[in-house]
Amino acid sequence: MTCMCVDVFDDTGEIRPGGEALNFAAIASKYNHISVDLLGAIGDDDYGKAILRSIENKPINKEFIHIISGSATANHRIYLTEKGDRYFKDDSWNGGIHDTYLLSDSDKNRIASADVIFITFDSPNFDDVLELRKSCRFQLAVDFNVLRDFKKIETIVPYIDFFFISGEKSILLQFQKWSERYDNIFNITLAENGSVTYYMGKEYRVDAVPVNNVIDTTGCGDSYHAGFLCSYLRDCDIINAMNEGSRVASKTLSHIGGF
Repeated sequence: MTCMCVDVFDDTGEIRPGGEALNFAAIASKYNHISVDLLGAIGDDDYGKAILRSIENKPINKEFIHIISGSATANHRIYLTEKGDRYFKDDSWNGGIHDTYLLSDSDKNRIASADVIFITFDSPNFDDVLELRKSCRFQLAVDFNVLRDFKKIETIVPYIDFFFISGEKSILLQFQKWSERYDNIFNITLAENGSVTYYMGKEYRVDAVPVNNVIDTTGCGDSYHAGFLCSYLRDCDIINAMNEGSRVASKTLSHIGGF
């Protein structure tokens, strides 16, 4: 949960379903030992229909994908330079129903009964999920993306079981110190420099899988997180989980779109 959106390429009008939750669920659904529910809201517009078509044949429970009549599905307009590089403008993001949807009682009951919840820190529903985590037994996996307000983050670290963040080598010391105080798994992806995980004060490092021809970086982080988490839940092996995350991410780099 919760972001399901479409990327719209301004020059061609091409639509690619995506968003962290959709990308993650699509990858996680490939693992036989994982049962995936996708929770969030979309509109009944063409973008929402495109999202549903993209996963109609995937083993994902769609009961908690809420289709809100008359609402706009979240969308992200992408612009390309003459060389084909992507960039965004200030008004590229239209959050639509994603930004205003409030969790229902049935949503909260499903969350409370789950084994693991994966969500991004900037999800509009993050605070509600965090409150549920304080009283329920599910494990919480959170993607903090490129957030750097570590003072704010530390106030909620005790409730985060799997801490994912994209970064650079300069932030590693912060997580090494936290791993000596908290029993979370802290995973930092470093793009072409691989990934680092800290757990109980110990450091784990894995190289990125080389990709000869990078087509599109969209969803690469989501794929890594899905591969890591699904692997770890199977055998509780951090190195295996990091290698699986790198393997899945390398496949995502080789095609357009997150899945």
